[in-house]
Amino acid sequence: MKKYSFPVRVYFSDTDAEGIVYFARYLDFAEHARTEMLREVFGGQSDMMKKQGICFVIRNISADYRSPAYLDDLLTVETSLIEAKRFSCSFSQDILRDGELLVHTEIRVACIDLEKKRPALIPEEIIEALK
Repeated sequence: MKKYSFPVRVYFSDTDAEGIVYFARYLDFAEHARTEMLREVFGGQSDMMKKQGICFVIRNISADYRSPAYLDDLLTVETSLIEAKRFSCSFSQDILRDGELLVHTEIRVACIDLEKKRPALIPEEIIEALK
């Protein structure tokens, strides 16, 4: 499976008073990386919302924190597809510093119809683009 890499610089606003990245910021880093991967693969969520009236929402997330990141670190978020189903997709995302795994996340997103606020089928062309 192809991995998409996204660079992240740790800024002061990402850290606590000791310069250690606050745990929730890793989820933001993962979200930004996933958003850019989706944009590269099929135009992104804004296209889905405008053209097809659907979007992805977080269904489930797990995070395994292994080592902290610090102020000014340059991180890499590697995103890869685990599986794509009719109504949802799962992604694996690793946050690394110089090749060292800091955080591993697995995220399932569900596709919803924006008007009906109900689950929606993921268009086949999006599933194929993700694969």
